[in-house]
Amino acid sequence: MAEKPTFETNLTNLETIVNQLEQGDVPLEQALDQFQKGVALSQQLQATLEGAEKTLTKMMDENGNEVPFEQAKAPATNE
Repeated sequence: MAEKPTFETNLTNLETIVNQLEQGDVPLEQALDQFQKGVALSQQLQATLEGAEKTLTKMMDENGNEVPFEQAKAPATNE
């Protein structure tokens, strides 16, 4: 079973595809194939970023429950 590529690997692959397409010297069939691969990589990267964002916006309360980061903050003081 192949190992799942990392976020950084997918990002590097997407950057390579974008650079190839920007140069414009790729045959049409290959360009279409590269474009489809780029869209798929972009979707994978977006899903990874959204998952990371959801993880980072949660904290554990004193009972070990996940709570949104905003609710876990201490109450603001009046100055």
